[in-house]
Amino acid sequence: MRYLHTMVRISDVDESLKFYCDILGLKEVHRYDSEKGRFTNIFLYAPGDEATAASDKRAPVIELTHNWDPEEYTTGRAWGHLAFRVENIYETCQKIMDAGVTINRPPRDGYMAFVKSPDGISIEILQEGEALAPAEPWASMANTGSW
Repeated sequence: MRYLHTMVRISDVDESLKFYCDILGLKEVHRYDSEKGRFTNIFLYAPGDEATAASDKRAPVIELTHNWDPEEYTTGRAWGHLAFRVENIYETCQKIMDAGVTINRPPRDGYMAFVKSPDGISIEILQEGEALAPAEPWASMANTGSW
């Protein structure tokens, strides 16, 4: 057995790709449009997973599913979250914040943070290796909203 992907539904392709690709740094590996099913699947991988995600294995990836007919998605946090490990959590969170995304749970501990996608999906950001030493503005930053 091997892990393939996690599917999350999205309401706006452009807004979602801006978040997942431009802000988080994921890369698109494959896209499939189904005229009959009236949906688009977009498969994204983290740069550190390129060797397998961009191969014939196509894993591990995130599958963004956009249903062409309007639908309201309310599961957001109910099912859990996606998690990514990064080289420097402070630099990553600063880049995300500079892009206008709220840091819902700041990396006060130098190890873990949470943000949300445009569709309310919780995204966990984890520091690679040992936690970084606490640093401002993160150490004194309060939580915002839910995560």
